[in-house]
Amino acid sequence: MSHQSALIETDIEAYLDAQENKSFLRFLTCGSVDDGKSTLIGRLLYDSKLIFEDQLMALEADSKRLGTQGDDFDFALLVDGLAAEREQGITIDVAYRFFSTDKRKFIVADTPGHEQYTRNMATGASTADVAIILVDARKSILTQTRRHSYIASLLGIRHVIVAINKMDLVDYSEDRFNEIEQAYREFAAQLTFSTIKCIPVSALKGTNITVPSPAETPWYDGPALLQELETIEVDGEAEGEAFRFPVQWVNRPNLDFRGFSGTVAGGVIKVGDEIIALPSASRSRVARIVTATGDLEAAQTGQSVTLTLEDEIDISRGDIICGGQAPALISDQFVAHMLWMHEDEMLPGRQYYMKIHNKLVSASVSELKHKVNVNTLAQQAGKTLELNEVGVCNISLDQTIAYDPYVENRDTGSFVLIDRRSNETVGVGMLDFSLRRAQNVVWQELKVDKETRAVQKHQKPAVLWFTGLSGSGKSTIANLVEQKLYDRGRHTYTLDGDNVRHGLNKDLGFTDVDRVENIRRVGEASKLMVDAGLIVLVSFISPFISERRLARRLVEKNEFIEIFVNTSLELCEQRDPKGLYKKARAGEIKNFTGIDSDYEAPEAAELEIKTDELSAEEAADQIIAYLEKEGYLSAS
Repeated sequence: MSHQSALIETDIEAYLDAQENKSFLRFLTCGSVDDGKSTLIGRLLYDSKLIFEDQLMALEADSKRLGTQGDDFDFALLVDGLAAEREQGITIDVAYRFFSTDKRKFIVADTPGHEQYTRNMATGASTADVAIILVDARKSILTQTRRHSYIASLLGIRHVIVAINKMDLVDYSEDRFNEIEQAYREFAAQLTFSTIKCIPVSALKGTNITVPSPAETPWYDGPALLQELETIEVDGEAEGEAFRFPVQWVNRPNLDFRGFSGTVAGGVIKVGDEIIALPSASRSRVARIVTATGDLEAAQTGQSVTLTLEDEIDISRGDIICGGQAPALISDQFVAHMLWMHEDEMLPGRQYYMKIHNKLVSASVSELKHKVNVNTLAQQAGKTLELNEVGVCNISLDQTIAYDPYVENRDTGSFVLIDRRSNETVGVGMLDFSLRRAQNVVWQELKVDKETRAVQKHQKPAVLWFTGLSGSGKSTIANLVEQKLYDRGRHTYTLDGDNVRHGLNKDLGFTDVDRVENIRRVGEASKLMVDAGLIVLVSFISPFISERRLARRLVEKNEFIEIFVNTSLELCEQRDPKGLYKKARAGEIKNFTGIDSDYEAPEAAELEIKTDELSAEEAADQIIAYLEKEGYLSAS
């Protein structure tokens, strides 16, 4: 890069040392569409000569080729290049750019302004120290301004620079600047920013970008944008952090070496320091701090190292090594803020994967407490989250994890939710605190267990889960199977979809949210009955693969038998025993499976019953034969 420094000629080693030890700042630019983000970045790079030499040479070559000279033309070419990247979709995700001045190194995240790409703005904000929020001086504070500000605050950014852009289009009006600054500060007073700096700029003209422009804004006596970026203090905020080291890899190349590799996510560790590994709570001391270039005496936030310990203790990938006197918290139920990032809505009760530091666990949103209106920051009631909505949720995991509240450590308190089928990231969240009941509720061991109850009944407990469209014959076949099992002296119980909705689930409707909760409750009830040693027959449409998988995971392996009653929609409509299809086609019933609500057929059911080929009696006999073959009806 192009730097002007007298040290280059007089003391090259001192110059190189100064460059090596410069502080480092990550910032993002965000704002509404056409607020001037690409122009601002282009001006920062061009005016301060911070662009690569080959870029400068290319600009000069283009200007000579076209017979045009001058800085304005070169700058226009650079901005056009940035705009072309956006048109090609590069900044639809996030475009990261590195540059450096004689005072500091920078990485800028150029994030898109479109509302539908708010999730990408959150990606850039997740690692940034400072947010530059652009505001068009002609338009003032917009919804997207508020949304980006709220997300920046939510994701832990404590310093904001409000670049009030296009001041040249309002004649550099001091009154207009003051009006926008006051409006922004009134809104941001509800957020958690430590500093807010408002700067009047014209990215196109270069006003107050790299140096102050008193000729255009004589009423403004603050720093230029680049000067503020070079001097803003953020490093001290990490001082005093407790040591956190999420284990990324257990490294054991031979029997004489066992190390734990990862990146320090907080604090400092030294050789000889006591540590505690969570969630196992095993303790030891640091024997070595290993790197590719040799051992260190200490490691700090951001360094990638391998720790070896004095003792062999229980540590796995995803565990957190903490300072011995400042352990992280552990829990399996949390309250968290979450930004939803997918076109498919968030459904409470649905199972997702949660990726937190280096650990992957199963998670579900047990309750949406409220949504947040990004314009007013008011709480709003709701059952689900749509794309780009923010809410406060209760989250339940299938195992205990170590964590810190997000406000204390962004690395160990943040997570993403992943769809179990597509592996797409659907949400990003920040852990607030553990639900108290997660620490107070302890499993009570009982003398009479599931195995004892099953032996008494001379059978293997299981869930026979009948799934298929309405009218497919699920209930008829399940009823016949139970009669045959009863005749053999087996102990059973049937949970039928219609019957359960008269009691346990009478408060639920037929929206996707309610269907998910319907199956969750039935799955939990089935689990209890299996624990009682029963063969449970569950006859539910259960249209979603995710919820049937949830029910399967609630019981042990080989205790869940999925029976797909495969009947075509045409045949079900012909039967229509309850007249429901006719009503659905007439629009009298909403969210009816197969008509205006999807049914996801099983991908690998244990049994598939084709009712266009078998009678209900033959289907029941086939299921009984399967149970006999697999040993479910034999005495234990």
